[in-house]
Amino acid sequence: MKKVIYALILPLVVVSGLVFAIGDSKNETSKKSIPKPLSAAEMKAERKRWEATPDGIKFKKWEASPEGKKVLVSAAKISNQISASANMEAVVTSLSLPPGSRLGFGVMVRINGDDYILSFGLENSGNEFQQLHSLKVNDKIIIKSHSVSYAPKYSYPIVSGNYVERDSKIIYKRAPRKGGC
Repeated sequence: MKKVIYALILPLVVVSGLVFAIGDSKNETSKKSIPKPLSAAEMKAERKRWEATPDGIKFKKWEASPEGKKVLVSAAKISNQISASANMEAVVTSLSLPPGSRLGFGVMVRINGDDYILSFGLENSGNEFQQLHSLKVNDKIIIKSHSVSYAPKYSYPIVSGNYVERDSKIIYKRAPRKGGC
């Protein structure tokens, strides 16, 4: 009889311990505070610290180089259109990105006489970029973007593609983020 009682109580004790452990871990994660955004002075100090690192020094040298200045000027040319999310006319100049790029799927385009990398991100198993694969060199397209960036690794500014239209037909529109604004 004692063995039967022990056999019934032991699983009850183990399950109770697991329930309390899971409950405690949920409370611990909810107690962690969300870090507050840095103030302007803190951001400036953090940037100064980064600029003193080897990567920061390398980036500052690239910014001062002729190639870096060219990229920064090209990025500045379209910054107003990017911030206004305005239509930009572009011509596809290459269907592949520069060798060694790790930007995912993208094409090279010319906007107002300057070359840009038009990047769409990593290809998923779905057919999100299927119509973009139909682009050809010299196709005239209308694009919209939310950001332009640059990196010393690339000789061109990188435009994130949100919307692409060819011959008045939408061939790509980025899906809105799930659970975000």
